[in-house]
Amino acid sequence: MLALTFSTGVVDAVGYLGLDRVFTANMTGNVVILGMALTGAEDLPVLGPCLALVAFVLGAALVGRALRRAAKGWTTACTLVIALVGAGLAALAGVTAALGDAIPVQEGATPPPAALVVTATLGLLMGAQAAAARRLAVKDVTTVVVTSTLTGLAADSRLAGGTGEGWRRRLGAVVLILAGAAAGAALLRWHVGAGLAVAALITLTSALLGHRRARTRPQEPEPARENTLL
Repeated sequence: MLALTFSTGVVDAVGYLGLDRVFTANMTGNVVILGMALTGAEDLPVLGPCLALVAFVLGAALVGRALRRAAKGWTTACTLVIALVGAGLAALAGVTAALGDAIPVQEGATPPPAALVVTATLGLLMGAQAAAARRLAVKDVTTVVVTSTLTGLAADSRLAGGTGEGWRRRLGAVVLILAGAAAGAALLRWHVGAGLAVAALITLTSALLGHRRARTRPQEPEPARENTLL
């Protein structure tokens, strides 16, 4: 989950810096951008954030429905979702590499159709990942936002009179999404697809390791059933 948080930072850096200031995972950022753009603020994107929002919701809805009847924890269905997200990121990395200069959006310029397609697809994939992470229910690690994580870190800290439980996981999520964004920005200097390729590798590796861990974890014995007469 922490590895997926890092890859999300990479993806959002690619979206914001390479796709006309669009967040493809952090939907709070898109809502704020749209709010400012709708009041007449200059040079703020509208179409890209709208596409990312709609695609994110669609991806989350589809995966939420697919996992509705799945068992809690990491299941084969969760592995399939995360693997598909990784495969989608890998495909986008290949597409952006093939299209070259047709993808990056210059500030103030109209996004080309190819960039809008990449934006919508990334939103769909990140929505799917967020829905799978919600199903896994690792406390304060949603993989796509850290606001609630920071709130829990502060509110449960010893400074606030709490026990400080889970501070390493929470702090790790914050640091890793920060590091992911930095890595994505650095990779963008090389090519817009480089960050997507790294995110794809991390996501596919996470799917593999999560699946192996779930399969090797001892199963809890089923409770004994009492014989009853009908």
